[in-house]
Amino acid sequence: MCYALKYGIWNVKEPKMDAVNALVGGGYAPLAAMVLAARGKENPRQADEYLTCETPLIDPYRMKDMALAAGRVALAVERGEKIAVFGDYDVDGITATCLLTDFIRSLGATCVPYIPGRLEEGYGLNPIAIRQLHGEGVKLIVTVDCGITALEEAQLCKQLGIDLVITDHHECKAQLPEAVAVVDPHRPDGGYPHKDLSGVGVAFKLAAALSGSQEAVLERYADMVCLGTVADVMNLCGENRVFVDQGLQMLRTSQRPGLQALMKLAGCEPAALTASSVGYSLAPRINAAGRMGQIELAVELFLTDDAQKGEELAKALCDLNRQRQSVESEIYQQAISMLPEDRIPDAIVLADETWHQGVVGIVASRIAEEYCCPTFLICLDGVHGKASSRSYGGFNLFAALSELSDLLESYGGHELAAGFTIHADNIAAFREKINHLARDYYTGDAPRTVLEADCVIPPELLTIGNIDSLGRLEPCGNGCPKPVLVMEDLQVERISQVGGGKHMRLRLRSGHYSIPGIYFSATAQSASIAQGDMVDVAFVPQVNEFRGERSVQMNVQDIRPHCEAACGWDTGAYRAMCRGTLTAEDAAAIMPERAMLATVWRYLAATPEGILRENPMCLCRKIVRRSGCPMSMGQMMTCLDIFADVGLLQINRLHKYIELRLVQRQDKADLNASATMQRLQECLPAKES
Repeated sequence: MCYALKYGIWNVKEPKMDAVNALVGGGYAPLAAMVLAARGKENPRQADEYLTCETPLIDPYRMKDMALAAGRVALAVERGEKIAVFGDYDVDGITATCLLTDFIRSLGATCVPYIPGRLEEGYGLNPIAIRQLHGEGVKLIVTVDCGITALEEAQLCKQLGIDLVITDHHECKAQLPEAVAVVDPHRPDGGYPHKDLSGVGVAFKLAAALSGSQEAVLERYADMVCLGTVADVMNLCGENRVFVDQGLQMLRTSQRPGLQALMKLAGCEPAALTASSVGYSLAPRINAAGRMGQIELAVELFLTDDAQKGEELAKALCDLNRQRQSVESEIYQQAISMLPEDRIPDAIVLADETWHQGVVGIVASRIAEEYCCPTFLICLDGVHGKASSRSYGGFNLFAALSELSDLLESYGGHELAAGFTIHADNIAAFREKINHLARDYYTGDAPRTVLEADCVIPPELLTIGNIDSLGRLEPCGNGCPKPVLVMEDLQVERISQVGGGKHMRLRLRSGHYSIPGIYFSATAQSASIAQGDMVDVAFVPQVNEFRGERSVQMNVQDIRPHCEAACGWDTGAYRAMCRGTLTAEDAAAIMPERAMLATVWRYLAATPEGILRENPMCLCRKIVRRSGCPMSMGQMMTCLDIFADVGLLQINRLHKYIELRLVQRQDKADLNASATMQRLQECLPAKES
């Protein structure tokens, strides 16, 4: 039985050796040089530009309406008007709110932060909040990380005599809100060259415009800008790289009591703090405040100067995060129980009245990754539903929601994550149409699960010094990921389970090199490996430190059977046959010879129980490895269909794997009677007699 191959294909780049040599000559260590060359950097200058954290910051006034925004805030400060900074309840929105609130207060103004209750008010500027702020005497509202779609809310502000300045970083719709200023790098009429700013990045730019010195503002708030940029998975290039690098330096010596306490409780060693630490340890705890309806805890964490208060707030956030994890697990189990057993749709759309609005986004992300398709989870409240959605494989959520906007009451977000409200009566129609859009999108030949690996390396390059040299790529994240390397033809020397059986520790051998590895959330059965197997391993290289000793370790990302013969993942011709658009060229590409059919059948027939549950690519590689004969996945799937046609086996197609049940027959099967075989023969040109 096999659930192996987390990724349908491995896209392994091949670095040019001329580039590797040039980079080594320019001072890069061999392993770093191979990774950078694999990423298209052909010389030290290109590599330095890619990795630099000293890019000059762009003038904030190049952003459309920035002069109007800064001018109106400055006027409010001069007049002594009460200002409200209105944000979002995720890390990006919280840091943006706290940064701008603290900065405006430092100018001597009365400024209040306002982040809507996720459960009571939902996302973005809303009438409840506007009327409340109006009642408190607020004359100017400045939005951060939201507001770009607030057309009706902008009109309400105008009616009540409140001026509105919008700063946001989400995609713009055709019509912009009517406000004093609308600052968003995505404005189609804007000229700002860096589109990938986070919400806190735009808020920083407004503060910098007011200050006149970007460097001075960044020195005060780099930690907040870093947290929001990493948590919102912004591309770590250009200005964002500067923000994160300086922010990590500031966090390591943080003077904010709340952040100091949170890092300690989260187990973040200041000296070893990385962007990954921010994304996986700090961000979830800060996010828990908004998800669980206690947003004020996170705001106070950033703004307090009291050490004892900071410790109390950090502890409260960690407690909330544990509650969030429990609720998330419950929703996840409920959601997957609602999926059909026989097939997985092209897009998952599920709804329930008991789900927690603050947690469904995380569950949607988990399901999208596990089932390899965009996922939409809707929290129902009577006849209305609020949805959180996550993309998969590049499917553009914002574009899809825009296309289906007639079915929605409201929507917003970007291509990877979005939210919307919908009437319960429209959910069925939405499900049908979003599945159609996803089906059209996923018509390419490649499987949806693709592992992007930098390069294949020989074992002698995996040294402590070489791994340390990869630190030059930090900060790593979106746009500059941690290096993923591949080693081929390794023997599984030892397997043991750790972490209560949840994780797998390995020892792998190549010649006289013996390399330890850790494979999280995997077992020998789930990875379909056994001692003595020959495998290829994709991994993130690490230096493990234990009791003062440092050693090399693989953080395994995926394992596949090693095979010497060609084993292609191409399924284009096979899919054409399934769609009924088979051409003669397609038929020739997947038409199996008798020898190939025999090879596949011998492998299947050797299964002891007569039942196989395999990832298709994993199965194809195993057959190729066993036989030594080249074969594509499309050819293998064709062979399986031929066998199924004549009653030799039953095929049950599941989302990441196929289940094959061999059928005992007394008589001999005639493969020429297969409908699949006949279809292929009809498409091929007739042979000359």
